Order: sequence, then structure tokens, then C-alpha cells
Amino acid sequence: MAISIPSRIDRPLLLVLLADGRLHSGEWLAEELGVSRAAVWKGVERLRARGIEVQALPRRGYRLPRAVELLDARRIRCALDVGRNRQLRKLELLFEVDSTNTRLLAAAPPPVGSADVCLSEIQHAGRGRRGRPWIAPFGAGLAMSMGWAFGDASRVLPSLSLAVGVAVSRALMGAGARGISLKWPNDIWFEDRKIGGVLIELRAEAGGPAYVVIGVGLNVTLSAAARRKIEASEVRVAAVADACPEPPSRNWLAGAILDELLSMLAQFEREGFAPFRQAWTALDALGNRPAQVIVGEDAMTGMACGVDSEGALLLQSGGKLRRFVSGEASLRVMKGGT
Repeated sequence: MAISIPSRIDRPLLLVLLADGRLHSGEWLAEELGVSRAAVWKGVERLRARGIEVQALPRRGYRLPRAVELLDARRIRCALDVGRNRQLRKLELLFEVDSTNTRLLAAAPPPVGSADVCLSEIQHAGRGRRGRPWIAPFGAGLAMSMGWAFGDASRVLPSLSLAVGVAVSRALMGAGARGISLKWPNDIWFEDRKIGGVLIELRAEAGGPAYVVIGVGLNVTLSAAARRKIEASEVRVAAVADACPEPPSRNWLAGAILDELLSMLAQFEREGFAPFRQAWTALDALGNRPAQVIVGEDAMTGMACGVDSEGALLLQSGGKLRRFVSGEASLRVMKGGT
């Protein structure tokens, strides 16, 4: 049975007033908040300390560089099917957190068939694959995690991350995105640029249940400055808005992803990766393209040939079809590969 989910999160009221992106005078802000002008200035400095850019125009006021759609649980839930809405035991919206994955991993798992979800406006220690930092500019993306309990740990296969990629891609296409593709094993791409990624972590007992936390990080919109900052780490980056006729609603997109994940997880637990393999292959960004696989200190080049029935990467190299599991290998597209 679903619990009551509040629509508000504990965030500074000053931020709520500035979220429309319009210019607001310090006097007006002070009156709305019932504080002094000095207190407004201190509040602005606290927002800046959290990495939120607030512009100050002398003798005119304060504004954000652009309007921001803040997270709202009721709007997120509106994008979910009624039945899957009931599967949410907990939907937690935070203003800031170290990592949504870490928060859920530290909690007790939900009952089998139910899910706990955590989203945060600011994530200080977001992680990508192999512990790499995930940079998420405020108000420009989604940092979300879902906790799900598998009754049988043996059902949690490396291919789960591929099925998650299919689910996220379906949600993006439902938002009008075109040209979405998947790079094995965890990346979501648009025109060979990374829109987002999946990070799966679990606690499991041998022969017993498994608690899985599925983290999804997405760039929904990105400013030119944010793109430059992310690409300084040698990541070719894109945003969901690049693939859509109109920038999608963050709340609607979050709900659509949760809806697709819940649908996928129920089927994956029953049938495994098989129902998703064809869809993943159709989205494969590197299928039949020159690629390089890195395992430890070794690198092997060849032609990417999709994945097998268990989600392992297949690479045609040296006259042999070689197989790689996601936990041991990373994949790169070869420059000039088409």
C-alpha cells in the first residue's frame, strides 16, 4: 500500500521565490520572506555556497540565470500509471544529499514488489561508473535512485543495467526525444555524446534476497558554461533537450522514468534480459562499429557486435568473437568509427 507523499521538500524559500528566473528586488524578497535586506543577502550567499548561481544586479535585485522547475512529488506522480504509483512505498525529495544511491543503500529495503525512490536537487558526491564523479549543475538535470528488492539474488544479472537503459530510453522517447542510443553497459547517448548514465549497486546474501539500488543521472538541459565544465573532464556531453523539439519537464520526465523502471523490473524478475535484448540491440550506439575494449592495463580493438543473451559485450577481434562482462571491462568507440 502506498504511503502519503508530500509535494514539498525542505528547500530555502528564497530559492522558491527566485525559481521563476525573473529579476526580484531585495526589498520585495525581504517583504515576502519577512526578513531584513541583509538577511536576503546572506541567503543569496548561502545559495551560492551550495553551487547555485545567483546573479546580483546593483540597485535592481537578484535572479537566477534561467527559470528552474523545482522538484514536486505530485507532478512526478502524475506521470505514473495508477498501479505502478501504488508500488512506490516511499518517494523522497531532498534539497541536497551526498548521493541518492548512498542514501538508499544505507536504508532498509522495501518489501518485494515495492520501491523506494530518492531524488535530490543538489548532489554533492554523485558517482558514475568506476567511482568517477558525476557533475550535475543545479536545476539542469535529474539525480535519482530507486531501491528494489529481488527475492532471489541469482536473478540480479549484469544485464540489469542494460534493461535499465532500455527503460530510461523509452521514457526519453515518450518525452519526444529522437536519436537516443545506448553505449554498453551503462551510458545513454545522443549523437555519440553522453546524456546520462546508470549506476547499479546492491547488497545481497548468497542464496537469499538482493537489495538493488538503481541510480540514474541525466542532463535535462545544459548551459554553454556547464557543457564546457563537464567536457573539461574529457566527456563529450549532451542534454535531453538537445534531442527534443521542446525542453521536457523535469518532473514529468522523472515520473516517466520511474514508471518505465517499475514496469521493467517486474518483467525482468520474471523473464530476465530476454524481453529487452532486441530493444537494446536496436538502440546500440556501437553496433557494427570499430571499438576498443579495456580490461585492466590491456586494450583490445575490433568490431562491436552487440551483446549476448546475458548482456555480455561481443567483440570481433583477431578472427575470434570475444565476450566481455560489464564488471571487468570498459568500452570506447574508436575515433573515426562510423
